[in-house]
Amino acid sequence: MKQLQSESEDMCAFPAESAGQDADIVVLGAGVVGVTTAYSLARRGYSVILLDRADGPAQGSSFANGAQLSYAYTDALAQPALLAGIPAILAGLNPAFRLRFTPDPDFLRWGLSFLRNCTKTRFAANTRAALVLGFESRLAMAGLRDRHPFDFGHARPGKMHIFRDHASLQNARDTVAIKQVANVSQELLTPAKAIGIEPALSEIGSFVGALWTPSEEIGDPHRFCHGLLAILTRQFAVRTKFGFTIAGVDEHKNRIVVRSSDGMTVSARNAVVCLGADAPGVLGKMGIRAPILPMKGYSFTAPPGANAPKVSITDSARKIVFCRLSDSMRVAGLAELNNGDPRPDPARLQLLIDNAEAAMPKAAAYRETSAGWAGLRPMTANSIPIIKRARERVFLNVGHGMLGWTFAAGAAERVAKLIEAEVGNPMNDRSCIE
Repeated sequence: MKQLQSESEDMCAFPAESAGQDADIVVLGAGVVGVTTAYSLARRGYSVILLDRADGPAQGSSFANGAQLSYAYTDALAQPALLAGIPAILAGLNPAFRLRFTPDPDFLRWGLSFLRNCTKTRFAANTRAALVLGFESRLAMAGLRDRHPFDFGHARPGKMHIFRDHASLQNARDTVAIKQVANVSQELLTPAKAIGIEPALSEIGSFVGALWTPSEEIGDPHRFCHGLLAILTRQFAVRTKFGFTIAGVDEHKNRIVVRSSDGMTVSARNAVVCLGADAPGVLGKMGIRAPILPMKGYSFTAPPGANAPKVSITDSARKIVFCRLSDSMRVAGLAELNNGDPRPDPARLQLLIDNAEAAMPKAAAYRETSAGWAGLRPMTANSIPIIKRARERVFLNVGHGMLGWTFAAGAAERVAKLIEAEVGNPMNDRSCIE
C-alpha cells in the first residue's frame, strides 16, 4: 500500500513544463498556513506559486512560536472567565495580557464582536467549531507525515495545564464537559497524580489540579516549513518568490496579478491569501474586509534545565507555555492585543523570562536563553479562522489566532477542497487524493 501511495503522489506532482509565469494559484504568505495550503493545492494537481516578503519561509509568527500542536485544546479566547478580567486588563493590572485601545472603527467593531462572543453559549459553540478543525488538522498532519516522513522534531508527549486556584480549575472542568460530545480524551488530575506523570511539577510550588491531554503533539514549525517547502519544490514543482513585498493585487477578468514594491509581478488564475496579521492591510486595498487584530506574543529558547519537563506544560495563572523540543526548551507567553509592532520589547521579553523562572525554576537554563522572539498572531473575535471565497478569484485562509500551527494542516485542506469545488480540479484525477 505504501508503494502505491508513493506512486500516486508522483503522478500528482505538476510537470516541470508548468513553470511559466502564470499558475493556477498564487499563495500569498509562506508561514505554516501558506506552506501547508500550497501543499494541499499542489497535491491536487494545481500549479502553485508561493510568495512572501521575507527571504524564506516561516519568518513571521511561524518562526519561534510555542511549538505545540494542541488539537484538543481549542478553547475560544472570548469566554465568560476572560470577560470578568477585562477591567483589570484595561487598567493595566494584568502583566500577561495587554490591550492597546484605539478609536478606529475596525478596532471598535472587533471589540464589540468579541464581547458578544463572551457568553457561555457562544464560547461553547466556538470551542466546538475550533475542535472540529483541530481534529481535521490532526488527521491531515498525520497523513502528511505518513506520505513525507521528514524530521521537524515531531513528538507526542501530551499536554498538561496547571491550575493554581479553584476558580480556574472549575472553568477547566466546565470546558471539558463542553468537549465531551466529541469524545475528547482529557482528564482532571490531583496534584499528586499530575506529579506522577510529570515529576518536574514537584518543584513548581502550590497548585490545586491539572488538566491532562495525553494525545497532544509538538513540532518545530520553522523546521516543518523548510522541510515541506523542499518537498514542494522538488516533487510538486511549486515555485517560490521570496523578498516579494506586496504593493497591490489587481483582479482581471481571467486572472490575478500581484505587484511587488520593486515592480515585479506574479500572475495566476486564482489567489489564496494566507498573510496572517498582514491580511487586513492587503485585503483592505481590494475592498475586502478581514476582521482580524494582531495579538503579539513572545518566546525564547534555552537549553533544558536540571529538571526540564518532558510533557508540555501550560501554567494557566501566568499564561506561559513550556515545550521540550529535542535538545532545547521553548518557552512562550504574554499577549498584547492590537499591538502591530513585531519587534521584541526587551522589557516584556525579560518579564517572560522572569515569570517562567518563577513558575518552573529548573525547566530551562535561563541564563543561556536565545535573543528572544515576538510574533503577531491574527485573531478573529470568535477564534475561528476565516476560510472562504471572498471574490471570484480570491480565497481567504486567515485569522488562525494563537492556534495557527495547530490549525494549519486542516485549514489548508478546507480551502483546497473549497477551491476544488468552486473552480474545479485541473487534472480531473481524483486518484491524486487518498
